[in-house]
Amino acid sequence: MSIALASPLRMGAAVGLLALLGLPAHAADVALSRLDCGGAPAPQSVAAFSDTYAYPELKLQLVYSCYLVRHGDRYLVWDTGQPADGSPRAPKVALVDQLRAAGIDPADIDFVGLSHYHNDHTGQLASLPDATLLIGRGDWDAVRPDTPPDGMPAADYARRRAPLAHWTSGEGTVQPLSQPQHDVFGDGTVVMVSLPGHTPGHHGLLVKLAGQGNVLLSGDVTHFHENYATDGVPNWNTDRADSLASLDRFRKMAEHLKATVVIQHDPRDVGKLPAFPEFAE
Repeated sequence: MSIALASPLRMGAAVGLLALLGLPAHAADVALSRLDCGGAPAPQSVAAFSDTYAYPELKLQLVYSCYLVRHGDRYLVWDTGQPADGSPRAPKVALVDQLRAAGIDPADIDFVGLSHYHNDHTGQLASLPDATLLIGRGDWDAVRPDTPPDGMPAADYARRRAPLAHWTSGEGTVQPLSQPQHDVFGDGTVVMVSLPGHTPGHHGLLVKLAGQGNVLLSGDVTHFHENYATDGVPNWNTDRADSLASLDRFRKMAEHLKATVVIQHDPRDVGKLPAFPEFAE
């Protein structure tokens, strides 16, 4: 019995066709889990999350989430939540301690992707110095200068930059992202999606799971269900027009991909993914 082998040219054409269809060239073991990275100690007013005064009475007990993507034997941490400093909003167990308890050495994390530079998403970033930092170019350019932008107090700017010091100093490896999307592992299964407006380089994350299907992690393109339903733009977003365009892109991606939308700060979305160390696959 003879076995016909595909020629390199034919194999290359097949891989190219898969790429055009937006499909990975080979099956990847991809899994996704949520880690507890802090939470508000009590319900709080979210009135400031709408610059049109849409929720004057609404109160929510927001959560701070981190996520772990397992891609074969490689790992991406998405956002790093609040600092593990014992404050009321801090996680009960630090991110790296959660990883170690599950047998994962924090030094083996390949990438740490940031939705944006706000401190409730970068709080434990410094505990992953061996990871390559993936961050939107607009955000990277906003935190690199030594001096704060006009109108920003120096203390606030220093607090924003502090978690990124290992990378802004040149000691860590960083990959600023400028394209509409970035294929993290090169096979289309884990994609950072540019969604500017909340900050200049804000991103969300698309994870394609073989079993559960597509999952979209929001970053802060939206903050809670009511915010998402009404195109709510927080008072502190850096660009209102970009915010609305990014919400439109995110919503249409979710529709076309039939994706599970996980709004990272909304406690009602916590149960959409397994709690670490369990994974959705």
